[in-house]
Amino acid sequence: MRNVLPEDTLPVPQTLLEQALDHRPGGEPLRRQLFQRLRQAILDGRLAAGSPLPGSRALAEALALSRNTVTAAYEHLLAEGYVHSDRQGTRVASLLPSVPGVVPGRAAPLPATAARLARIQPRAPRPAAAHWLSPGMPALSQFPLAAWRRALDRALRDGGPAALGYGDPLGEMALRTAIARHLALARGVRCAPEQVVITEGAQEALVLCVRLLSNPGDTAWVEDPGYRGAQSALHAGDLHTVPMRVDAQGLVADEADWRAHTPRLVYTSPSHQYPGGAVLSVARRLALMEQARRHGAWIIEDDYDSEFRHGGEPIAAMQGLADGAPVLYVGTFSKTMFPALRIGFLVLPEAVLAAVRQPLAEMLRGGQRHAQLALADFIDSGQFGRHLGRMRRLYRERQQQLRSALAQHLLVPHGIEGGHCGMHLMVRLPPAYPDRAIASAAREHGMAPAPLSAFALQPRPEDNGLVLGYGHTPVELFAPLVQRLSLLAQAASSDPGPGPRSA
Repeated sequence: MRNVLPEDTLPVPQTLLEQALDHRPGGEPLRRQLFQRLRQAILDGRLAAGSPLPGSRALAEALALSRNTVTAAYEHLLAEGYVHSDRQGTRVASLLPSVPGVVPGRAAPLPATAARLARIQPRAPRPAAAHWLSPGMPALSQFPLAAWRRALDRALRDGGPAALGYGDPLGEMALRTAIARHLALARGVRCAPEQVVITEGAQEALVLCVRLLSNPGDTAWVEDPGYRGAQSALHAGDLHTVPMRVDAQGLVADEADWRAHTPRLVYTSPSHQYPGGAVLSVARRLALMEQARRHGAWIIEDDYDSEFRHGGEPIAAMQGLADGAPVLYVGTFSKTMFPALRIGFLVLPEAVLAAVRQPLAEMLRGGQRHAQLALADFIDSGQFGRHLGRMRRLYRERQQQLRSALAQHLLVPHGIEGGHCGMHLMVRLPPAYPDRAIASAAREHGMAPAPLSAFALQPRPEDNGLVLGYGHTPVELFAPLVQRLSLLAQAASSDPGPGPRSA
């Protein structure tokens, strides 16, 4: 290297001699250690800009290194711009421009994060799979892993090397076709495979709805109490989010609401409201769609775990009630299959698809191709339908057993809602039994019930209670778990009331 290494014998800076390099066999290469030490000294300001580096021979002797090792470290510093060379030798480069108020070596304050993040409420840490009574967790031990493994093997075999590349940004056509066929039969959804967009779970589908159909500052309605993921998606889109109360017939909206807070988007879970479990009546569904047409709004229908209806005929999707309905239909396989699969879908109206097909191709990248192909096989082979049937029977039994355990062992005033569908019950409690305190204490005992008040944007006194999942909790645990919950509720209560009965 010409004119890079100084030939004189400048003194070796003390900062390079403070700690010996690691010469042990198998350790990090010495040239790498020396480079990192020099670089850090430059970044820290211990080797100031413009100061000369000692000659390679002098530094090699001081650190008991070969001259080639020092030369290699200097060359690396030169290549990354930490030093520069001239006829006088090698000197430390100036890494910061001359900016008033900037002190070299001192960290500058980071730019502020987006203001919208403050509107996204923190949630409790996601419970481990071993935490009982967690809502939204399916019976993972009952999933047919052998059948799924065979579907994956077929996808890997039949897909070949070509399936390792990027796929259709909107998803594998085999899966989109299988989903469209299943939705038509099971949910009454009217769509062609081309209208189905494969997403990374329901959350990405909700985010896509916001990005495709709204602008910052638009108004959006969301059920209250309601699904926190929908609230987060709307807040992240900088939308003016209006909480809409729900009752026994679902989302409540009258003419005055449409005039006062005309929405661009309306989020609802009509077949099984989360977390309350209400079913949006057909009269309200038709009225909601008619008002949406009149005001140029779009309805996001989240068909949350409606596959698991425990009595009577399934509640058909709102999307299929009328041709050309202003409804975007969102679904996921996280509950019907398993959460780690991370495959959801969005059914777009034909009019929307025509306008967003090209932007979607730029916004999305085809991925998880083998998992998508395996899921298409799993559906088409009938394995998915058989698995749903088994889970319906299992969840129906667990729901009944949890109700029985609550009736026997929850020794505080309460009311039970929901349970006609899905994998959870909602237990309302008087305000004297603070739900967040109970839920926090329950985590210390291996349980993860969700506090009802955490689902509300504008909590009211009646929004106090626990959302209890029964999907992955064995029935033999319900009695002791509810007994423990009862004790925790009494301990957290501001109303002493009668003492607990002996178990």
